[in-house]
Amino acid sequence: MDVLAPLKNELIAGIKTVFNHQVDEDRMVISPTKKEFDGQYTFIVFPLVKILKQGPEQLGKALGEELKNNSELINDYNVVKGFLNLSLSDDFWIDALEKVSQSGHLVPPKKNKTYMVEYSSPNTNKPLHLGHIRNILLGWSMSQIADACGYEVVRTQVINDRGIAICKGMLAWLKYGEGKTPESTGTKGDHFVGEYYVAFNNALKKEYKEWQKTATAKEVYSEKSKDGQDEAAFYNSYKNAYFNDYSALGAETKDMLLKWEADDSEVKNLWKKMNGWVYEGFDKTYDSLGVHFDYNNYESETYLLGKEFVEQGLKDDVFYREEDSSVWVNLEDAKMDKKIVLRSDGTSVYMTQDLGTAHQRYTNYNMDHLVYVVGNEQDYHFKVLFEILKRLGEPYADNLHHLSYGMVELPTGKMKSREGTVVDADDLIAEVIAEAKAASVSRGGLEGLADEDKDDIYRKIGLGALKFFMIKVNAKKGMVFDPKESLDMQGQTGPYIQNAFVRIKSIFRKAEVAALTIPDGYNEPLEKIEKDLIVMMEAYPVTLQEALDKYDPSHIANYSYNLAKGFHRFYHDCRILGAEKESTKAFRLYLCAAVGNVLESAMNILGIEMPEYM
Repeated sequence: MDVLAPLKNELIAGIKTVFNHQVDEDRMVISPTKKEFDGQYTFIVFPLVKILKQGPEQLGKALGEELKNNSELINDYNVVKGFLNLSLSDDFWIDALEKVSQSGHLVPPKKNKTYMVEYSSPNTNKPLHLGHIRNILLGWSMSQIADACGYEVVRTQVINDRGIAICKGMLAWLKYGEGKTPESTGTKGDHFVGEYYVAFNNALKKEYKEWQKTATAKEVYSEKSKDGQDEAAFYNSYKNAYFNDYSALGAETKDMLLKWEADDSEVKNLWKKMNGWVYEGFDKTYDSLGVHFDYNNYESETYLLGKEFVEQGLKDDVFYREEDSSVWVNLEDAKMDKKIVLRSDGTSVYMTQDLGTAHQRYTNYNMDHLVYVVGNEQDYHFKVLFEILKRLGEPYADNLHHLSYGMVELPTGKMKSREGTVVDADDLIAEVIAEAKAASVSRGGLEGLADEDKDDIYRKIGLGALKFFMIKVNAKKGMVFDPKESLDMQGQTGPYIQNAFVRIKSIFRKAEVAALTIPDGYNEPLEKIEKDLIVMMEAYPVTLQEALDKYDPSHIANYSYNLAKGFHRFYHDCRILGAEKESTKAFRLYLCAAVGNVLESAMNILGIEMPEYM
């Protein structure tokens, strides 16, 4: 619902009266007035300058005088260059508050278009980690933003469930597992499998170290390092070649992969069993984060997709074949390079699979938009993918976007990690909840609540801190996540916003009102902060659309913070339950309820639950 419609109508009428010119509504650029200027809304005059052939300040003053003298909505104005800043009457604000309080303000009409978001997309050889958390939260927020903007949303991921890395964990379990299972050891499934992937790498390191002492190794070093490279440096760079050419573990792993590709029943059954353990573990982490997927792609199914594109691309001269029968695309005219899409032995590469997967998704869901949430190390890959799809004439190719994000680290480097090299997602979730509990116990205020209710509040605060801190930074930037800083009740944090909501709930517990209404004929002068809150709430749908258009959930996080900050200031400066008049009390309660609803909606988009106590 457009609460600015009455103001737009007044401006259109004023321009018609003063300049005898009819302006289309879609050319009316109105935004909240900057804090350093008087007024609440600003009309940008510049688009009218060429049409009306007047200077921007002259034009603004003439229009401002007309509105001030003849409009019931506008009390005053000032002009700064080409910006007409307008101060509006209290009647406007009361009407605007009633409009933003209606559910229609938060629920736009359905667009009958499908918005697909791919995020998470983990490997099944290890648990989810810190980087996955940022990925998941960005992807979930984008899906929620699209849903709030009226799209039909499809949430998906590509699970990397096949390949040599997966076989390493399988082989290690056969060698060292002694029949143990997640159930028998009391270990979460993805952690259990991840431990065997680590065990494989440790065994490979040991094997490689022993091999370096052999005559064969000395001979390889002598032959391969004729330029005098340091022996230690050579062996450090030769690890992959050793795995492929000399390692007994490498040979067994590659043999297992060949058996998997040949559909060997014993290998396939082991693969299904161990991946099943991992999926159970992933699901528990996803549940902890409050996210889900509508369907999954699996690399074990998608790795054969895309070959039909190669044949079509060859016919259409998009691709070309080299003498060794490999197939390539030349993107040099688009300032990229030549890219292989089919190996000489006829096997596909990741690019081929992604081409086929995108087409399959369009066939199944007819999506209008597809957003890939993937780290910035894949920027070039997606640039190439999108260009190839355009050249192949895919109908959805112009509506693809790579939501690229930077690395996330911790100020202390690492928390405890089961792998020793990355920060485990489950450990991080447990850590922030523990930090939230410690902070809450220190502050007090939850006395008298049942232990399970307290634990639920600690969970909401901890996860709120984690999610907000991750999302408030523009995705393109790298970031440092500080668990303690994320819980600061006075900072730009999730708990700071949650506290505004808790204050509102506390006010209504004390008020004990049966119904919320603005008294008929309410004409008490409004405080500036009351107007500011209404302006901010009016901007909520615009902020949602901006976040969608810019693929940037941080817009919602920062909007929520500013609205919460405004409410805290209102709470401090204005008497609510102790207002001088009952009518003022009723109006301010109505205002509090509206702020609470918008805060809850905005934070829900970020996946953050609002507690009623803190």
